[in-house]
Amino acid sequence: MHDFTILVVPGAFASSVASTLDILATAATVGERLGLATPRWRICGPQSGPVPLGHGLQLQVEPMEESADDHSCWVIPGIGVSDVDSLKRRLGEPWSAPLISALNHHISTGKEVAASCSAVFLLQAAGLLSGRKATTSWWLAPHLQALAPDCRVDPDFMVLADPPLTTAGAAFAQTDLMLHLLRRRLSPEIADAVGRALLLDRRQLQSPFVIPAVLVQGNALISRLTVQIEQSLPELVGVKALAASVGMSERTLSRHVHKATGHSTSQLIQRVQLNKARALLESGQYSVHAVAAQVGYQDPTALRRLMRRLLNATPRQLRRH
Repeated sequence: MHDFTILVVPGAFASSVASTLDILATAATVGERLGLATPRWRICGPQSGPVPLGHGLQLQVEPMEESADDHSCWVIPGIGVSDVDSLKRRLGEPWSAPLISALNHHISTGKEVAASCSAVFLLQAAGLLSGRKATTSWWLAPHLQALAPDCRVDPDFMVLADPPLTTAGAAFAQTDLMLHLLRRRLSPEIADAVGRALLLDRRQLQSPFVIPAVLVQGNALISRLTVQIEQSLPELVGVKALAASVGMSERTLSRHVHKATGHSTSQLIQRVQLNKARALLESGQYSVHAVAAQVGYQDPTALRRLMRRLLNATPRQLRRH
């Protein structure tokens, strides 16, 4: 019996596959040392033999077989695409249809499936996202929402569980996904031990701020808006004022922000607030009440709730890191 079945498709994102296996192997090692339950897994693909990954790497896999005795969570790392056109081509490759059929059968028999990044589109192609919540890479989120209008696509989350499905954001969110699955299917202790062993715990808490950091470096409009929002704290600048400052209507600004980030203008403001709050808490110099006041929250409870929703962490955890 296996806890996890790792489904590797041709051209899969090599680092996502490797990080998945490294996390499981580390869980087996530290779990045995600490006397904790350890994961059991197998690596499967559309057919047995070597599967080509990105950058010329290969991985030996077992054939994907459906069985009533298989109660494992099927885990699909990112399928290795960077834009919508290449995604459409990948989903039209011969391996896709059999995998989509198998996903439907696995779910119909009450089993679990987890996918990250572009692999979430396999769940959409299988019709599994209807009426559910899901996340994916921020630059693919608008396309996923268009394909699945009755699914709530929320790129704010690195990992979003809506049983029997669990989805994760960009390719490196595969590590967040595996820690989440270890925590839920085995124990919080094994997930925490793996996070410490691989130095993932601090990166996990910072992961929701990766997108703004990248955009500040590569998008002049978002960079300008981010600086303006930060400088306005603790008095929050409104969407109307931001739009006026760049000579746009609120609707036009919203369209540009959403295209660049997958977020609304209000969500961008919120993420800048939260990033500033994180930095203040990590300094260890301020109480939660003082931090909330410095980033524009009169009620620290609201800041705690936001941190729990977007970071899955408390102010105390952030200060400890």
